[in-house]
Amino acid sequence: MITLSQRLKRKTQSDEATTSRVSIRDRLLVKEAQEMAQLLPSCCSIYYPNENDLSKFTLTVTPTEGYWEGGIFKFEITVTDEYNMVPPIVKCITKLWHPNITENGEVCLSLLRRHSVDGMGWSPIRRLNDVVWGLHALFTDLLNFEDPLNVEAADMYRLSKEDFKMKVMEYVANYAKE
Repeated sequence: MITLSQRLKRKTQSDEATTSRVSIRDRLLVKEAQEMAQLLPSCCSIYYPNENDLSKFTLTVTPTEGYWEGGIFKFEITVTDEYNMVPPIVKCITKLWHPNITENGEVCLSLLRRHSVDGMGWSPIRRLNDVVWGLHALFTDLLNFEDPLNVEAADMYRLSKEDFKMKVMEYVANYAKE
C-alpha cells in the first residue's frame, strides 16, 4: 500500500525533474539568444515581448528578393519546457500565400518535425538559430512546391507562375506591410 509520505516523495521527485528540465532549457536559451543575435540574417529581427522570458519571441523576416520581397512576415516562436528534446512551436502570424505555410499560420519545415521522412527533423543538436535560418530560407532556397502544406498555392504555381506571383503580391500588399 502506498502511503501519503510515499506519494508526496514521488511528487517532489517529479517536480524536481520538471524544474531541472526547465532550468536546462533556460540555460540553453540564454546561450542561444546571444548566438542568434550574432548570427541573425540581415533581413531578420527578433523581439522578446518579455525580456525576462526568452522562451517566447517573435521573429520578423523581411525578404529582400523573390516572390515575397518587400513583405514583413512575423513568426511567433515558443520554446517549451521539453526543449531541446523537442522542437519549438512556430506559427506564422502574418497571413500570406505560400506553399509551405498555410493561411492559418501552420509552417511546414522539416527541422520542426520530431520525426521527418527526409531525416532532417529535429534532434537535440539543433539550435534556435537553425530554426531562424530555416524560416528565412522558406522565402528563398527552401521553398518547396513538391511537398506543400498549402496545396492550393503549390497547384497555382504549377499551373500559372504569373497568377501565383499576382496572388502573393496581393497578400503582401494587404497583410504584410507595417
